[in-house]
Amino acid sequence: MESKTKIRLMQGNEACAEGAVAAGLRFFAGYPITPSTEIAEELAAILPKVGGKFIQMEDEIASISAIIGASLTGVKSMTATSGPGFSLKQESIGFAAIAEVPCVIVNVMRVGPSTGVPTAPSQADVMQARWGTHGDHPVVVLCPTSVAETYTLIVEAFNISERWRIPVVFLMDEGIGHMREKVVIPDSGELKIVNRLRPTCKPEDYLPFDADAGDGVVPPMADFGTGYRYHLTGLTHDRTGFPTTKRPEVDALIRRLCSKIDKAKQEVTFVDEVLTEDADIAVFAYGITARAGAKAVRDARALGISAGLLKAKTLWPFPEEHVERIASKVRAIIVPEMNMGQLVREVERASKGKTKVISLTRVDAEPISPDQILTALKEV
Repeated sequence: MESKTKIRLMQGNEACAEGAVAAGLRFFAGYPITPSTEIAEELAAILPKVGGKFIQMEDEIASISAIIGASLTGVKSMTATSGPGFSLKQESIGFAAIAEVPCVIVNVMRVGPSTGVPTAPSQADVMQARWGTHGDHPVVVLCPTSVAETYTLIVEAFNISERWRIPVVFLMDEGIGHMREKVVIPDSGELKIVNRLRPTCKPEDYLPFDADAGDGVVPPMADFGTGYRYHLTGLTHDRTGFPTTKRPEVDALIRRLCSKIDKAKQEVTFVDEVLTEDADIAVFAYGITARAGAKAVRDARALGISAGLLKAKTLWPFPEEHVERIASKVRAIIVPEMNMGQLVREVERASKGKTKVISLTRVDAEPISPDQILTALKEV
């Protein structure tokens, strides 16, 4: 069969939109906000062509509420925003977590807090992506480092969300969102697409939160409007979906929800290593900063410095096993971030005192440069 692979010059936000459609996205609700607006613009044009729906909502809260509702009917759904809008969505992200509604939330990060610098890149929403909503809750956070990765990784975001019935946060930044690069678009048959587990029982026998009917962790999910009994609440609930405050049932629910991350960790953790085999200094980086890290590592090698790069594409669950293994064989790990130092704390925790961890930060609305990282490598 002839391959239908294509090569295109694409903007990061455009790749996000088209990759999402390739993953099966058929409903998008959003509100224009810099620097994510091109995602909505692209989807407004292409979703109707594949039988999908695009709605520009009145605000950010309505947008995420709409995608939760659409997902409950069986449609793969997504919204996109930036920092201020991401803050407004937090309560509903928690609802999606406890109600086990698959959905994808794209945050194209910009400088904050508040309005900040809307047109400049940042990485300061990393902790918010994990802990922004209240309570113990499961969430996976993915972070691409290129336009090409944006296309392929957003497909993984949908697969993870569908497989585990969780909200997945897709953290881009203004730099990745607005840069243009060559992207190899795979044939649709070459993409691995995962869909949610549907019930096999009769509608009258269906219990919407009976994990034992699935794999013991993730309950099968019926579509609203197909005859299956369904009760949904943001309160803690039992297998029927009705509220409960019985301690054993509350305990079992919260522990099962959070256990999804433990069960999923191996399949949702994406980390690339560059020149780490013989490295005695490592750079841990993510997003657009990992690009500068890769260049700095190559330049350091040219100067005789044995440097390597650990590029995290999954930020949560944090890839602690990878970090601990690298920490055990290098004399230092440098963590460049476009924030005041957020994931450096996780690197320190995962290193378990086995090596020195150095924070390198930049918060002036400009990306960290390869020269900044190279200077830090020279000073170790």
